[in-house]
Amino acid sequence: MPRTDIRAALHDLVFSPELDLNEAAERHITPDYVQHTDGNPLDRDAFLAHITHLRESVASGVIEVHQELFDGDQYADRHTATISMKDGSTLRMEVHLFGEFAADGRFRRVDETTLVLGPPADAH
Repeated sequence: MPRTDIRAALHDLVFSPELDLNEAAERHITPDYVQHTDGNPLDRDAFLAHITHLRESVASGVIEVHQELFDGDQYADRHTATISMKDGSTLRMEVHLFGEFAADGRFRRVDETTLVLGPPADAH
């Protein structure tokens, strides 16, 4: 299995609602996956519940990766997400991410910090 990256993972998990969520998750995250976003921990089940909610709210999105580093099982990137919501609003955020890969190339762990870009009212 080729190693994943943030662009591929978010495309399948969030921006491709026609793709079964469990299939998308199997492509990109391990069964013991853990994510910390802005200090809030999510195990795999909680993460997938969050993604289910996003799929209900998000119309489309674009991920622009500005910097990306791979070093063995370690991953880091800085990316901007521009997300069009079904209610017509747009959310832009910059994300600084550190991750760890499992031997099969899927994410085992992600730690990220997010910064909403634009007016505070844009934050969801």
